[in-house]
Amino acid sequence: MTALPLPPCTEAGAAPAALAWLARRHSQGPRQLAGPGPTQDQLEQAVALAARAPDHLELAPWRFVRIDAAQRARLGELFAADAAQRGEPAPEIERARRHAAKAPVLLAVVARVRDDVAEVPAHEQWMCVGAGVMNLLDALHLMGFGAKLISGVSLRDAAVQAAFCRPGEQLVAWVVCGTPTTPARARHTEAASTRLSDWS
Repeated sequence: MTALPLPPCTEAGAAPAALAWLARRHSQGPRQLAGPGPTQDQLEQAVALAARAPDHLELAPWRFVRIDAAQRARLGELFAADAAQRGEPAPEIERARRHAAKAPVLLAVVARVRDDVAEVPAHEQWMCVGAGVMNLLDALHLMGFGAKLISGVSLRDAAVQAAFCRPGEQLVAWVVCGTPTTPARARHTEAASTRLSDWS
C-alpha cells in the first residue's frame, strides 16, 4: 500500500493544525455515523499508524479483525444467541442481533497478553494494546472519520470469543467507524493542570 502524503511537522503550521484537529476528537457511536467508512487503503494506513504505539520487545499484543457486510448477519446471530443464553426477553434478543449491523465499519480488537515474558509484565502489554487502539482512533479522526471504542457483555461470551480468537488471545472491544453526521467537538474541557502535576 502507498502511504498517503503527509507534511512533516517541521513545516510551518503543520503541527499546530494537526494538534488542533486532534483536540476536537471525541467518540462518535453508531447513531452518529453514516457511510461511507474508510476504504481498505485507509484502514491499512490507520493500522500502520496504530503500530507506532510503544511495544516493548515488539510483542505485538494486539490486532484488528474487520467484520465486513457479508459477515454482519453471522455476528448478529452470535449476539442474539448470547442474549438468549442470558435469559433476555425477545425484544432484547432482537436488539442484540441488530447491534452487528449498525456501524458502516466494524472492527474487533483482539489482544494477546503473554505471561511468559518477565521483561514485559502484563500491565505493560495492556498499555500497548490501549496505545495501539488510541493511535487507530486518532488516525481515523485525522482522515475525517468518526469512531468509538465499544465494549458490552457479548465480549465475554465463549462463542463470540471463539469466533475471533486464536489460542492465547482475548477479544477485548469493538471499534465502530464511519462518516460523522455531527461536527467534531472537544468533549473534555478541563485544564491540563487537573491531570498533570510535578512530583514533590
